[in-house]
Amino acid sequence: MSNASASGPGTESAAGKDAGFDPHCRRCARLARFLDEVRAGHPGYHAAPVPSFGPADAGLLIVGLAPGMHGANATGRPFTGDYAGILLYATLHEYGFASAPDSERADDGLELYDCRITNAVKCLPPQNRPTTAEIRECNGYLATEIAAVRPRVILALGKVAHDAVLRTRGLALARHAFGHAAEHRLDDDTLLVDSYHCSRYNTQTGRLTPEMFRRLFARIRERIS
Repeated sequence: MSNASASGPGTESAAGKDAGFDPHCRRCARLARFLDEVRAGHPGYHAAPVPSFGPADAGLLIVGLAPGMHGANATGRPFTGDYAGILLYATLHEYGFASAPDSERADDGLELYDCRITNAVKCLPPQNRPTTAEIRECNGYLATEIAAVRPRVILALGKVAHDAVLRTRGLALARHAFGHAAEHRLDDDTLLVDSYHCSRYNTQTGRLTPEMFRRLFARIRERIS
């Protein structure tokens, strides 16, 4: 897998090769209705399923929870324009996975190197809380993407993402407990690494510090390089 491959929003490798992604998906009635309401109140927002961002052959696949109301749901790019993206993109840039430390707009020219970002749930959920049924409904998209990208390392941001990745492989959740910096061998080629989500709450309360995140990415960089 090439460390030189990169992509920006709207490119073939960023969206056109987003395996299994349906930009018009309305399979979850509650989410579809909510997006209709958001679109009516914010006509300029993306307010639709959010595609993954990054090269389609990335060595690192980062899995978040779901788009944020005024972040990915507004901009159409994962972790872009919201607080959760501040620590994530700064750290990606520090460890050579991103061309810049900030991600504020989908047209800012930011590129990812050997890294791809997706979510366990592609659509904005009310109160940032998808139901179990909605997570399971979207799991097929995640499974298809993981199979297509074939990353060497999957970084799960939070337990929901962790569980969603395990479900794509049919693995028992009880045998793979979530924990920050925990590692789980999914097969001979793929390692799942856990992290607390880089949310405002976790970073402001100190549950996840920049140093904790950097240590994790230093280890991931070693695994991939």
